[in-house]
Amino acid sequence: MIRAAGIVILLAAPVAAREILLNPPLDCDLETTCFIQQYTDRDEGPGAADFTCGSLSYNDHSGTDFALPGLKMMQAGVNVIAAAPGTVTAARDGMPDLAIGTPTAPDISDRECGNGVVVDHGGGWETQYCHLKQGSIAVAKGVHVAKGSILGQVGLSGNTEFPHVHLSVRRDGRTIDPFHPDEVLICGEPTQDTLWQRPIPYFPGGLINVGFATEVPSFEAIKAGPEPRTSLPAAAPALVLWAHIFGSRAGDVVELRIAGPQGQVIREAVTLEKPQARSFRAAGKRLPATGWPPGAYHGAARLIRDGTEIDRLDLDLTITP
Repeated sequence: MIRAAGIVILLAAPVAAREILLNPPLDCDLETTCFIQQYTDRDEGPGAADFTCGSLSYNDHSGTDFALPGLKMMQAGVNVIAAAPGTVTAARDGMPDLAIGTPTAPDISDRECGNGVVVDHGGGWETQYCHLKQGSIAVAKGVHVAKGSILGQVGLSGNTEFPHVHLSVRRDGRTIDPFHPDEVLICGEPTQDTLWQRPIPYFPGGLINVGFATEVPSFEAIKAGPEPRTSLPAAAPALVLWAHIFGSRAGDVVELRIAGPQGQVIREAVTLEKPQARSFRAAGKRLPATGWPPGAYHGAARLIRDGTEIDRLDLDLTITP
């Protein structure tokens, strides 16, 4: 769903012994069904930078955001799991799954984490899991959990705009970046020494999903995760291809292309003017007077940065008579 061709950095498992080794904190595939939206901020000033000195972070972000592509997946249920064995020292439930800015959202002062769990791993190490789904917390204070134990499910509680679990890693109260646990970050020199049990791919932004529609959808519909359309009638009022994007930068180009059975091509390339955590673009054409020629159509979305394609998603559609 998420990956096609793109730039990928595979981070090796630790080459030196670490006191803690972590698994990803949610039960999904980081290359196909979910992705990392934001990383720990490594810029000590007012700016923001992830561990590669890229832009997938924001000022003072104290963890890693493991995100779902849409609300429908959250509602279906995705488990949040313990990244390492330990003892639960805190757990909170009862906060509603409402994105910040929603008129009915509650006051989250001192509860920005939303529904969450804290696990003590010994040796000063602890992990915190935030924004879990209301009513899903499966553990209580004092319970011992194994690596992979279910803590709850991904939600939308607390200070968040999209469904994800925010994982904070701390040692003696200090935030540690699991992708680059050393204090000194030197751009251009990727570390081979992480806190991850197995390599985790790094994508510098990309396409979350892509789909066909008969009109330009609203961003709310895109964020919900619409069902893929595999066929449309020849009398469909319009033929539209949309793409949901994460981690875009100013100057990125989104190219959308639809190819029809008789060589027809609809193509649009849009240059993005500002960085955005999530956004979408759409392109298409209204129904021609003669209707859409029946047959096989192919859609392709590309995200291009500095002249290089960093991600691409393709899909097929059938127009029926």
